[in-house]
Parts: sequence; structure tokens; C-alpha cells
Amino acid sequence: MLTDTHTHLYSDAFDEDRKQVMQRAIDAGVKRFFIPAIDSGHTEEMYELEKNYPDQVFLMMGLHPTSVKENYEEELAHIEKQFKKRSFYAVGEIGIDLYWDTSTLAIQQDAFKRQLQMAKKHKLPIVIHCRDAFDEVFEVLESEKGDDLFGIFHCFTGTKEQAEQALSYNMKLGIGGVVTFKNGKIDQFLNQIDLKHIVLETDSPYLSPTPYRGKRNESSYLELICKKVAQLYNVTEEEIAKITTQNSKEIFSK
Repeated sequence: MLTDTHTHLYSDAFDEDRKQVMQRAIDAGVKRFFIPAIDSGHTEEMYELEKNYPDQVFLMMGLHPTSVKENYEEELAHIEKQFKKRSFYAVGEIGIDLYWDTSTLAIQQDAFKRQLQMAKKHKLPIVIHCRDAFDEVFEVLESEKGDDLFGIFHCFTGTKEQAEQALSYNMKLGIGGVVTFKNGKIDQFLNQIDLKHIVLETDSPYLSPTPYRGKRNESSYLELICKKVAQLYNVTEEEIAKITTQNSKEIFSK
């Protein structure tokens, strides 16, 4: 059994064929789908997806760093409101993204920090989005670190040193399509990281693995990521599926 720890199945990229996409993933052995939030504009779509696949789809709640704008206080209030109404499996995806916009760094840091505190309050894991912002993300994690802070460093693309630093904050590394890229770099050191620290993800519809790079990603492609990771660790794909699913259960308590 494979677990996709990060997939945006409610995305409009799947509006034409969501049922088929889900079926292909299930046929490929992917039985659990963890769904990160982006902002309040997608909440109802997430609930709808969960309603249609209650046994396979597990929701997170959070504010994506690229959605941290002038109205971010309202967005954080929306998240708190959702937590009062129901339970979630993680606070995510949250973090800092300096690829698209560096001018919002201060409010991104504030939103990230407050959502870390939210995760602690609700005793939940966090799922971190980090793009061009390792130092900034680590700085906020350092200020909130403790046994009650844990989760996944989603779409990990850093160096071995950054991987070790992430692990020091009780994070597991989310490994996705980048591990299959010729220039992805993480394939050069990943097998030096103990498998107990690894989970698999697609981040679909983004970041398709080779040979689908540049095309729409989907959860069935998780088996390609699993295959590559198995090659790097020189173990069977079944072993990778088993260990990474177990790791996901430890994080999400599901």
C-alpha cells in the first residue's frame, strides 16, 4: 500500500476526470491521500472531495504561503473557525515562499509562526512548504521547536545538511517527483538518510516525475517515485511502500 502524503486532488486541473484519476491511483496501489489546504477559496472543494472518498481522503487545514496577502488575518480566522467545527490530520501546507514574492516575507513569517502555534494547540503535525527560503523557515522553526512540534518537510529539495537540520526539528522529508529529475540533486545523498525519516508524495498536479515532467501530475505516478527511491536504497518497492506508509501513519496518526 502506498500513501500520497501531499496531493491537491481538489484542484481544477482534475475537474474533467477526477474520478478516473482517483481510480488510476487506487489501481496503482495508492490507498491513502492526504490533502493540503491552500486558502479559504478551496475549503468547500476539499470537503466535497472528502465526502466522495471518505475512506481514502484525509484533509489538512492551513494557509499556503503564496496566499498570505493583506487579508491574511481573515484567512487565519477562517482556519480557526474550521478547527472549531471539525478535526483535521495536519496544519498545512504552511511555510515561506520567496520564489514568487519577497515583499510579503514579514507577514509570511507571522502567518507561519501562528500556524505552528495552532498545530501545537491542536496537537497536530505540520506540513511545510519551503521555496527559496530554507534559512527563513529554519529561523521560525527554531523559535517554536520542541517535542510538540513535528511533521513533514514537503517536497524536500535541499542539501544533505539542510535535510539533517530539518530532521532535527522532528520533521520527515516529503520525497516527490524531484527525486527522479536528472538535476534534482537529492538523489545524490538521499540513501544516507535513514528510511524512517522518509514519506512519499506527488504534490499533484505539480512536479510530475520523469518521464511526465512538465505535464500534469497525478497520484498514480507515486509508483514511479517509489521505484526510484527503492533503487536509491537498493531495496524492493514493497519495502519502500511499507516503510513510508508506516512513517505517514506515525505523523498523521491515521
